[in-house]
Amino acid sequence: MIRRLRPDDLVVNVDVLTYAGNLENLQAISTTPGYHFVRADIRDQERVTAVLRQHGIEVIVNFAAESHVDRSVTSAEPFLDTNVGGTLRLLEAARTANVKRFVQISTDEVYGSLGSTGAFEETTPMAPRSPYAASKAAADHFVAAFHHTHGLDTVITRCSNNYGPYQFPEKLIPLMILNAFDGNALPVYGDGMQVRDWIHVEDHCEAIDLAVTRAPSGAVYNIGAENERPNLDVVRAILNLTGRDESLIRHVTDRPGHDRRYAMNAARIRRELGWSPRHDFERGLADTVAWYRANGPWCERVRSGAYRSYYSEQYAARLRVAGIDSEDVR
Repeated sequence: MIRRLRPDDLVVNVDVLTYAGNLENLQAISTTPGYHFVRADIRDQERVTAVLRQHGIEVIVNFAAESHVDRSVTSAEPFLDTNVGGTLRLLEAARTANVKRFVQISTDEVYGSLGSTGAFEETTPMAPRSPYAASKAAADHFVAAFHHTHGLDTVITRCSNNYGPYQFPEKLIPLMILNAFDGNALPVYGDGMQVRDWIHVEDHCEAIDLAVTRAPSGAVYNIGAENERPNLDVVRAILNLTGRDESLIRHVTDRPGHDRRYAMNAARIRRELGWSPRHDFERGLADTVAWYRANGPWCERVRSGAYRSYYSEQYAARLRVAGIDSEDVR
């Protein structure tokens, strides 16, 4: 369900539509008054500046990023170009067009990896350990630098792992859901005991809205549901919800440099902006499985073409080592 908190606001969605971009996801709002889509690349500073001026944009919320760690391990350059170079050009465009506020959507991965205890604070030193995380940390530094050097009103939010409808199936939860539906192997990196803090996408969006409208200039907020789960537990929960047996689980070669544990202390945004997550993880995961079950045609369309080639490249060799035939890799 689409909820518009401020129906009189203009929302201009700028997207270059890379492999994970899908206009079909926007059908429910495509004809809504006050919504406008522009196909453009944030690295094109001149074009972005023109869009900002044309529509009188007051706030930029920078969701744009290459975001999949595995892809950054394969090739870091797109992450440098988009996550760092693109953010820099977007900041320059914001200055040129006199944008009032710039909100940078970042990640808990900029902090690195935790041991068995503790949680990331906003003051935790950044220690990125993957090319993706390094690119996001660099972008955060540029945002902070533009705030301090140029006086740009900025806010940085760092969120934990999202889940929910419409998520592209290279991510853990939709990948496992769709493989389970098909009765295919579920490739789990290493021992599967890497711990992540999961948050429903709607809860994340509500936190971002508060950051846009209420956060003080220069603030940094951690966003997380404080809901830690080992990856293997999440996979087992998905198997239970899809009626599949745990025999589908295949432990495959771990990702290089795989961070062991993330955990977020979100006390600041709870205290200062009055945010709290509304979604219970078990109920939210069940609703997510139900959404993917009800949207089979969408799933097939987004898994065609370039995604199938990527999936085969990423997992085929690992699954062969685990004893799975190549025809089971889909």
